[in-house]
Amino acid sequence: MDRYHEMIMFEALSERPSLASAARRLGVSGPTVVRAIARLEARLGVPLLKRSTRGVVLTESGAAFMADCSRILKEIDEVEACAKGLHVQAQGKLTVLLPLLFSRHVMTPLLADYMDEYPEVTVFAHYHDRFPNMNEEGLDVAVLVGHLPSSSLIARPVGHVRSIICGSPGYLATHGEPQVPEDLMQHRLVATQAYRESVQWDFQVQGEPSTIKARSRVSCATVQAAIDAAAHGAGLTRCLSYPVHDALKSGRLRRVLQPYELPALPVHVVYRERRKASMRVRSFVDYMIEGLREHPALQPDAH
Repeated sequence: MDRYHEMIMFEALSERPSLASAARRLGVSGPTVVRAIARLEARLGVPLLKRSTRGVVLTESGAAFMADCSRILKEIDEVEACAKGLHVQAQGKLTVLLPLLFSRHVMTPLLADYMDEYPEVTVFAHYHDRFPNMNEEGLDVAVLVGHLPSSSLIARPVGHVRSIICGSPGYLATHGEPQVPEDLMQHRLVATQAYRESVQWDFQVQGEPSTIKARSRVSCATVQAAIDAAAHGAGLTRCLSYPVHDALKSGRLRRVLQPYELPALPVHVVYRERRKASMRVRSFVDYMIEGLREHPALQPDAH
């Protein structure tokens, strides 16, 4: 058996780490899969699987090799599709990473419209607020908020967001509007982390960094919960501007201390650099860039 087929055998474990299910998926016998994995482990000199009474799991080396196998096999499929002329229509599996709240408040309509436009593309969306290792995780595209670490990835800017302080009009009418960051010490503050007894919020005062540490009145497990609490008059909270864009526009929340906000954070559509990106990657990147650059929540200081 050549290396290509051994990689196919191993990659069949990606959806469900079970030798029996991998064999059924490929239409081969279980011993055939076992022998293929054994040959791979012998040639590579590292264990790829850990076997137990409950099945198998990937070792650290196995997980890294799985990501490489998936990427290589996907590229082979793309090369063959181009040779057959199938590249004119976006199709196949697309794995993307999106920030959780960003997806809820900004991306969901764009994602739904993209899927209508490209019905032959199957999208696997992962939701995490972190910077991924796209090669190791087998990601095709990511939308990332914040300054990017240096890498070989292609990053296309689509807009900016800010870290802002906001509260409900009712709360501000009762307790007054803070004029400088130090005024927050006399306000009810809503923390965006569970069991946090205090908040530590950064500002910019006359171009210099400044930090306010104050006791929180309400502590929420999620950012969305803190936003909801603030909208119902519980106090002032701090969050990125995009999840509160609609609430600010409708007047349910008001932005305060705007002159002291930190510089805006960039938003990028990021994808792995290739000599020739597949049609599905290019179609998704182009569609999201166009849609996000027009989105009102990402416009310069439009909150």
